[in-house]
Amino acid sequence: MKLKRLLAPIMGLALTAACSSQHPQKEVTAQEAVADNDDTTVYGLACDGCTDTIIVVLRNIEGNPDTFNILEASRQRQIFGRPNIGDQLALVRNAEDSTVADLVIDLEELKATWCYEAKPTLRKRADISEQEVQRMLANMPAEEKEKMMTPREYGFQIKGDNEMMPVGLAYRAQTSDDESPFEYPPLKRYRQWRLNNGRLILTETQRDSLGNTHPVSSDTAELVLLAPDTLILRFADGERGYYRRTEN
Repeated sequence: MKLKRLLAPIMGLALTAACSSQHPQKEVTAQEAVADNDDTTVYGLACDGCTDTIIVVLRNIEGNPDTFNILEASRQRQIFGRPNIGDQLALVRNAEDSTVADLVIDLEELKATWCYEAKPTLRKRADISEQEVQRMLANMPAEEKEKMMTPREYGFQIKGDNEMMPVGLAYRAQTSDDESPFEYPPLKRYRQWRLNNGRLILTETQRDSLGNTHPVSSDTAELVLLAPDTLILRFADGERGYYRRTEN
């Protein structure tokens, strides 16, 4: 993993100075995620000196930078993203050797809008048999049928402060879905995210009558791939690939 050049050299110089200082002038902004009791994740900023085999991190506390060996993590493809100096990182330390990181995530690359195409399937209805639905589809104009089968863009935007925004809510405004012989999978309306030992916890929430937010359900995903334009997550029911949507 080769460190890319900074687009803003001044920031790089400032961070390098902070990383090499015995007593930093101010504490680095704390990681947004609320840690679980069993979470051993280390958060900090990537410093000058990172190579293919080590990561140098200024942790979110006052003190000197920490150096972690990532040779085995690289071999096991547990380095997610390509850190720049100043990027916020999440590292999972080895249980037996605290100088070794088993997993590294570049949070700056993770924070983005990730989408996938949700395809419709034939709706199961109690009042109409599947044969009748097939006959109805056979008599339907091709253009109309193609429109009904158009994939929808689902996904989520991972933001700071553990916030998320679902992608695909705009489709709820369409009132013709109930009359369509096709149905789309339910949209996961994730609103919060956090990490736990390298796993991504995605949480759906809802507001009560007083306007307070409460968690409804959570999904746990393992990172399989984090590239500039691709994210692959492994959920309990299998893997899902996402593409990065560029905001206009």
